[in-house]
Amino acid sequence: MDNHLQGIDTVIVRVKDIDHSRNWYVENLGLSPEWDDPVLKLVVLNTGGPTSLTIWQTDSPVISSKEGSSYPIFRTPNAKHAQMALEARQVKTDPIITDHAVTYFRFYDPDGNIMEACQIH
Repeated sequence: MDNHLQGIDTVIVRVKDIDHSRNWYVENLGLSPEWDDPVLKLVVLNTGGPTSLTIWQTDSPVISSKEGSSYPIFRTPNAKHAQMALEARQVKTDPIITDHAVTYFRFYDPDGNIMEACQIH
């Protein structure tokens, strides 16, 4: 490829209330806002890596499906500790799954958007 595409800049997650979601992502995931656009009702969040996460308000229903939706996967050095930290903040999580290569679990924002935390073995 001729360098027309140079990595992923951001992943967009649609939310129902930008103010509530901004607070949730900052308080529960520790992400920090890099750009806040009140006109477009979106916030770009620093994930600590090269790809940001953009939460963007929509008036349409937010529909997530484990089998039919794309979702962000966050790296973690310890899936169990990450899960316990999220649960202590009342974040809904699924059980931890371990296979031959990774240990991971899914968790959900207030709109039911799916996310995952993954520990590579």
